[in-house]
Amino acid sequence: MMSMNKSILINPYHNSLLKRIFDIVISLLLIICLFPVIIIIGLIIKLSSQSPVLFIQKRTGKKGRVFKFIKFRTMRVGAKDHQRSLRHLNEADGPVFKIRDDPRFTKIGKLLARTGLDELPQLINVIKGEMSLVGPRPLPVAEARKLNQNQKIRELISPGMTSSWVIKGNHSMKFKKWMWLDEQYVLEASLLGDIEILFETLLGFVKTAN
Repeated sequence: MMSMNKSILINPYHNSLLKRIFDIVISLLLIICLFPVIIIIGLIIKLSSQSPVLFIQKRTGKKGRVFKFIKFRTMRVGAKDHQRSLRHLNEADGPVFKIRDDPRFTKIGKLLARTGLDELPQLINVIKGEMSLVGPRPLPVAEARKLNQNQKIRELISPGMTSSWVIKGNHSMKFKKWMWLDEQYVLEASLLGDIEILFETLLGFVKTAN
């Protein structure tokens, strides 16, 4: 992996007005178009589990800044407390923890996670400037701290709602490959590339939903 002292090669597109305008315009359009879906999901979560509709977690963003990451709740309240007992089921290598069929999922939560609909509240993170539509997926603070210096190149730009890792397999992908894809995005991103990733993310959602 590329060392952090080569960060000067990072594509200026990441800090451009073009990317920021693209993020805001598309996010607002998505919120307007999907507003009924967002409301229905919120009501289903509330009526089916009586737990908070949103899950808010501290994650590491651009330049290591910590922000409040928002998503629809997909797991039982207190799921974090049971993570240690489920370590033997972890399907990811490296410092991250991921289980495709996590037993902590609620019934509706499992469906939301499988389709990616649980990520919709992050459109607010994008509008606030804490995230971008496309970029490295933000890690929980404890996991981000375990990255080595080369891997931390992903923290030089805003994290994203979707990424090359999301559309290329995520759970089945080795951690080093995941970090390499993030590095390539940091260095080679473009507006057309973002549009392509968003389009492939949409196609993946349609295939999953069917």
